[in-house]
Amino acid sequence: MTEFDVLVVGDGLAGLTAATELARGGLRCCAFGGVTPGGLLLAIESVQGLPEHPDGVAGYDLGPMAQDAAMDAGVHFISDAATALQAEGDGWVVRSDSESARGRAVVLAPGSTLRHLGVPGEDRLAGKGVSHCASCDAPLLRGKPVAVVGGGDAACQEALTLAAHASAVHLLVRGPALRATADWQQRLSAQPRITVQLNTTVTAIEGEHAVQQLRLADGRTLAVDAVFVYAGLVPNTAWLAGTVTPDANGRIAPDPARRLFVAGSARRGNDGQAASAVADGVAAAAAALQALATSTS
Repeated sequence: MTEFDVLVVGDGLAGLTAATELARGGLRCCAFGGVTPGGLLLAIESVQGLPEHPDGVAGYDLGPMAQDAAMDAGVHFISDAATALQAEGDGWVVRSDSESARGRAVVLAPGSTLRHLGVPGEDRLAGKGVSHCASCDAPLLRGKPVAVVGGGDAACQEALTLAAHASAVHLLVRGPALRATADWQQRLSAQPRITVQLNTTVTAIEGEHAVQQLRLADGRTLAVDAVFVYAGLVPNTAWLAGTVTPDANGRIAPDPARRLFVAGSARRGNDGQAASAVADGVAAAAAALQALATSTS
């Protein structure tokens, strides 16, 4: 089993940033991740809020750029998702299906997956009108009505992406108000093809071979050719059961005393923004650097 100073779990923006900072700080760093870097960024047409990209940057470009920076810094990559974390002595062991590694500290940045609605028809019609990637599917829906489920920044951004192609975009918000920032709400109001429907809950997605309509909790039906689900995030932390205890929302907190640090959307208190992921990665790396320096002084 190969020995490192720090193990990083996750190849999203938070994990890649942390790994880069650790390697630049002179530590031997190993990062576990999937085959394609970027995580949920890959489905975002324009990632906003990053000072180095004031006009936004495509998520499918940002992920590889962050990985290249980590590789240039000397990070060792294991292109396999972590499946287990265990404390061993005064350090940690991370295991995947292909390799394992040991480190004196660990940074957990496993990211999140998009929450499903859990309604009839959602799984059956996945890829047949049920989607999580507007930038991927919007050109196929030119001149057709579509729906977006969600009320946060991501839902608003996807609605705007779709509005450039679809005949109408219905933004369905379960609560009494949008959760998106004022900037995104202002952009929505300037797009006449987008209609916001508050206090609206989808109870079923219907169609024989593809999406044809949505059934709503108030008894109405809404005819659409596709529905894009952005109803929140589920942290990828279930695999940590028995080692780290998530809160009720599946998020985890750092434990500096055990040299366990957390970054990104799986961290308790993170707001899910790209800029926050970068800040988290930098902060987690700084905390790990300090902890290891203190332990050897």
